[in-house]
Formats: sequence, structure tokens, C-alpha cells
Amino acid sequence: MLNLPNCKISGPKEWVDAGTRTFAIRTTWNGDCVKHEPIKISLRPSADGGAVINVLGPFFNSPTKPNGPPGEPFSHLWDYEVVEAFFLNDKNQYLEVELCPHGQHLLLMLKGMRNTVKDELPLTTYKSKIEGDRWMGEAVIPREYFPPGVTKFNAYAIHGEDEDRIYEALYPSGKTYDVPDFHRLHYFQPINMHEVLHNFQPNEVSNLWRPYLH
Repeated sequence: MLNLPNCKISGPKEWVDAGTRTFAIRTTWNGDCVKHEPIKISLRPSADGGAVINVLGPFFNSPTKPNGPPGEPFSHLWDYEVVEAFFLNDKNQYLEVELCPHGQHLLLMLKGMRNTVKDELPLTTYKSKIEGDRWMGEAVIPREYFPPGVTKFNAYAIHGEDEDRIYEALYPSGKTYDVPDFHRLHYFQPINMHEVLHNFQPNEVSNLWRPYLH
């Protein structure tokens, strides 16, 4: 386990309330305490069999918003202000979900570290709202987007520009590295997918993932 600082200002890292699992990103990518209210990501099952992801936290308005329509996929969204959630199984197959305060999103399926097999997956439901210096977003992730047997999770947040670019991680990589990399999968931590998907079955394989499993 990493010897991380006690970020008292940020409160607990995760908790469950009324059937919703919430995570608070209290640390930077290398384990320092964040210097603002932590961004929170909440997960719960959706009525249609998928999962609802809610984001709540400070809005930095840096960089400027992507030049793309809200509600649509936007390539290289990680270059903007964004919150990311990763869902990983024991075979290093994973779903990456990126949500932007301005309404754009980017979802990718990956097989092996950084090996994208499908990207710009559509979302029928993603709504975001900026209120002053805070923003919130809610997306419904279709069940078929999740790889089979998800066991681990990590979440990240990015904002700022150039030398002021800030990378934050729910489960950071510590001081071992010189640069951030959100695909260091061995730092991901266990997640109970029964809290995320109704009737979760570890051996369930969606038709979307089936071509990429062999």
C-alpha cells in the first residue's frame, strides 16, 4: 500500500449512501493532497440495466471548452477539463469514460494497456450543468459497454493549462514516476460491481465486447 498523506480537508475517500457508491478524488496523480474541494464521482445502477455516473465538483474553466457540440463524443477530450472513470477486469480489458463540464464526452474500450479497440462510443444520456464555480454531470452508461467481469476501478480529474496543468487520481501512483499516466493499471483498486449494475454477472459478455476477447 502507498503511504499517502492524510488529506483531512477532503473528508472520506469513498462511502455508500442510499444505494449509491461515491468516490472523492483527494489526491494528485502522485499522491499529494488536492488544494480544493475534491471532485466526487457517484455510481449506481440505472433502470435500463446500465449504470449512472454522477460528477460533482469545482469548475475551473481551464482550458477553454472543446470546440464540439454538447452531448456528442469529442476526440482527445483528455486535453481539456475532464473527469475520467476506468472499469477494469482481471484480463486488462477496460472501459474508459471521460466527462466534460461543457457536455462533451469520450468513451473508449481497451484491451491491454492503452490499446484502444473501439472509441467515441455514443451516449444517449449525458447532461452537464455549470453553476458559477461548480459543475455537475450525469451520464447513463449502457451495460454492453462494460467488459466482462469488472473487478477494479480508478478515477481521475484534469484541469489547467501548460505548466499549471493538474492531474488528480482517486488511487495515485505515488512518487515512483516523473510524469502522470492514467493507464498504470496495477494501481487500480477493487470495486463491487453489484453496487453498479443490477444483477451483475461476472461471466456476462456483451455482443459489443465479444469480438475483442480472443
